Amino acid sequence: MTAKPVLSVLGPGLIPARAGIGLRAEHYDAVLQTRPAVGWLEVHSENYFGAGGKPLDYLERIRPHYPLSLHGVGLSVGSTDPLDHRHLAALKTLIRRFEPALVSEHLSWGSVGGRHFNDLLPLPYTEEALYHLVARVCQTQDVLGRQILIENPSSYLQYVESAMPEWEFLAELAQRSGCGVLLDVNNIYVSARNHGFDARAYLQAIPRPVVQEIHLAGFTVNRFDDGEILIDTHNRLVCPAVWTLYRQAVQRFGRIPTLIEWDTDLPELAVLVAEAERADAILEERHAQAA
Repeated sequence: MTAKPVLSVLGPGLIPARAGIGLRAEHYDAVLQTRPAVGWLEVHSENYFGAGGKPLDYLERIRPHYPLSLHGVGLSVGSTDPLDHRHLAALKTLIRRFEPALVSEHLSWGSVGGRHFNDLLPLPYTEEALYHLVARVCQTQDVLGRQILIENPSSYLQYVESAMPEWEFLAELAQRSGCGVLLDVNNIYVSARNHGFDARAYLQAIPRPVVQEIHLAGFTVNRFDDGEILIDTHNRLVCPAVWTLYRQAVQRFGRIPTLIEWDTDLPELAVLVAEAERADAILEERHAQAA
């Protein structure tokens, strides 16, 4: 399968090369009242698929003040089930209504036989799986009429059938489908610690032009008798080692819109804003070095 041309990437309200935060229901009122000085907002697409209600009302009121990114968790791009065209239709309607600059999904699957799981499950990194993913991503982009970004997952197991490392699989997917990459630096760190690979080698293997968004988040360490495993829980501050890896990512990819993800045990809005300010400071360091 030959490389597919990149589709239209950005809609109105281009996302600046600054840090943004995830917009969660607990912070709707605080965002409206305080208008925090963050570069942009990201929302989970599926939370806004309804025909009405508070989520859509709040997003309508907040959207004029911030550039927007839509981040999906339910399309199950890696599944062998047929693509859910009702899901895609709802996503396309949401895109038309709110004109996000970026739309993203995950390098994972979460459904089989019509049954959905509450997890983003890993894929075997084989040529057969790559061919399947390229076709699915191309189909999704064709329906939406625009490019999507695919995010690297955090993982806790690896398939013995895998014939290539994740970074090679992701880079090939971007080249063959024309999709972009949402590079989750925390996920790279979590998976590197869990599986024993070099996180810096992952960064070096991803082509610079395909990376259009970066995610940062916190993780939890689960310890047991034989060792420990890192779990991507999005419920705490970004750890120092991930900040270090983020600096290395910014050195390689330049100033890329960066999101602070925090989904559970939500703190006050000011905590998220402070994390975004820290990311902005690192982006500014890169800008000063390039000047």
